[in-house]
Amino acid sequence: MSQQPPVRSTGSPPPRPDASMSLLNNVIDHALDDGYAEASARRAAEGGGLPRTIRAKLGLAAGLVLAAAVVTLGAAEARVSAPVVAKERQDLIDRIESETSAADKLEQDVERLRGEVGERQRKALEQHGGDQGEVVALLSGATPVHGPGVKLVVDDAKGADSGGGGPRESAGFSDTGRVRDRDMQRIVNGLWESGAEAVSINGQRLTALSAIRAAGDAILVDNKPLVPPYTVLAVGDGQRLSTAFQDSADGQYLHALQENFGIRTSISAEGDVRLPAAPSLIVRTAEPRGAGAAKATGRATADTGKGTS
Repeated sequence: MSQQPPVRSTGSPPPRPDASMSLLNNVIDHALDDGYAEASARRAAEGGGLPRTIRAKLGLAAGLVLAAAVVTLGAAEARVSAPVVAKERQDLIDRIESETSAADKLEQDVERLRGEVGERQRKALEQHGGDQGEVVALLSGATPVHGPGVKLVVDDAKGADSGGGGPRESAGFSDTGRVRDRDMQRIVNGLWESGAEAVSINGQRLTALSAIRAAGDAILVDNKPLVPPYTVLAVGDGQRLSTAFQDSADGQYLHALQENFGIRTSISAEGDVRLPAAPSLIVRTAEPRGAGAAKATGRATADTGKGTS
């Protein structure tokens, strides 16, 4: 059996098993970077960090107490002022509600007085209209009426908006698909000329002094705004009135609006339509009764069916 030669010692220690992990060992052995350690040591040497003297500690404590006092004082002031602000807000709300109620009451008083004035004017027309007092009251809108007639409904075109550019565009009217005040003027005047004895739009009775105007996109009748669809009721010989209006120039104008701009219309003869009295009548001129009063009254009533502007 042969023997192995003895290992000869070289005098140097054997290599470490973790020699290949020197970088990881360096990170573990030196967890704190040398630069951070140096900066910490320098700050400690210069007296940095928390105050060490009694005076410095007292100053820090006084600053903390002052800051706490400021925060506490602000919170207390907010708590004290909150009820004051809430009370002022409630007082303002109460004032607004009170003034609104007062305005509503005044408006009701105005409507009541307007109704009383209108009623007295109607009675005066009935009593002092001569032998044609009932006719004067009827044509002037002083009394509610009912009887056969026509129902004409006019509405904007479907999808009508405020865009313009069409042939109907003019100053203040840029939408070709909306019913305008001038359209309603022609419709009402056409009904008068076709034989209507009384006319209303959306329940608003028209008289010889009624005005159809525009305010923006809204149509006003005697300064009261109306919304589409516009329902026009006219008392008269229903079928004859309907035919006469459709054959008139104003009826053809309405038909052209329907064909060219999509404005929706429908007309039908009705067996009985009811129109209210005019809410207010305005007397602009008056003459004493005399020999020619009845004749003058007759001329006046002949003109009441036309001229709506």
